[in-house]
Amino acid sequence: MLGIFLDTETNGLNPFVHKVLEIAFKIVDLTTGEIFEKYDAIVRQPLDTWKVSDPSSLKVNGFTYEMVEKGISPTQVAEEITNILQKHHINRGTAVFICQNPSFDRIFFSQLIDPEIQEEFKWPYYWLDFASMYWAEAIREGRIQKTKLPWKTGFSKDKIASIYNLPPEATPHRAMNGVDHLLLCYEHVIGF
Repeated sequence: MLGIFLDTETNGLNPFVHKVLEIAFKIVDLTTGEIFEKYDAIVRQPLDTWKVSDPSSLKVNGFTYEMVEKGISPTQVAEEITNILQKHHINRGTAVFICQNPSFDRIFFSQLIDPEIQEEFKWPYYWLDFASMYWAEAIREGRIQKTKLPWKTGFSKDKIASIYNLPPEATPHRAMNGVDHLLLCYEHVIGF
């Protein structure tokens, strides 16, 4: 089974107003941890899209319009992602998406590649939530070893990292940094 560890950076939190500025992922063998492919792209957006950016989102990811206008067109990003997923024969029986916040990442991913196209290719519709994986593991460990439960420790990715003595995600947040940090946390919480 393959895991598509994916992260996006956007110009805000509202998928009806805001757009993807960057998308990154790594395709990883969930048994061995071997990385088969990695992808990272800044997505070019028009000035009108940039003008409705949420300043707090841009503060987190550090993007400027100069960076975004040099990016790749959304159409080209969609083609590149499609080619990579097809190359690795990604489908519902062979892979799952794994994200820190899959409800967020999936809706922005769907701005790039229409859900009907995803369905046509039979891409995984399971977008797994790393925080929930930690939650379940922490509950199990808490019952066995009487350690702190997840609502006492917190379950943001940086809080989870600190519990395992791992560094926080690098700032400003960039999609590949998020993917790398997610993989590091996943390896320590779940393992390969």
